[in-house]
Amino acid sequence: MKIAYDEAVNGMMKNEGGPFGAVIVKDDKVISVAHNSVLTSNDPTAHAEINAIRDASKILGTFELNDCILYTSCKPCPMCLGAIFWARIPIVYYGANEEDAANGGFDDKRFYEMIKGKNTDVKLLELDAKENAKLFDMWLKKSDREIY
Repeated sequence: MKIAYDEAVNGMMKNEGGPFGAVIVKDDKVISVAHNSVLTSNDPTAHAEINAIRDASKILGTFELNDCILYTSCKPCPMCLGAIFWARIPIVYYGANEEDAANGGFDDKRFYEMIKGKNTDVKLLELDAKENAKLFDMWLKKSDREIY
């Protein structure tokens, strides 16, 4: 956790992004260390956890990090949590929580509220569902598809 904290300070002090750091470990070995780089990349998805997952996946040559542990300086936002689920990371240790992030001016709490149906910041509207559902039929018919 100290590495994640120090990485958060590093990125924040370089004005690359907010005060967030993450570390991915496998077999007690650090695989990747990353911080939030939203400001320098102009990429709203460049959160510490996402950056660490991308780096670890490249380093390990796999999209499944199911034998890794993630340490992060703050509770993952819903986007990062989704990436953690997709990467199949089974254990996440976090420091600060969504209340702390809200106190620091970050929207994490609003996103958690939206998931619970407590606000409607984004409208999700279904369009052309039947046509788009056919993509999954096509996918299932592909003989060379790789399940992930």
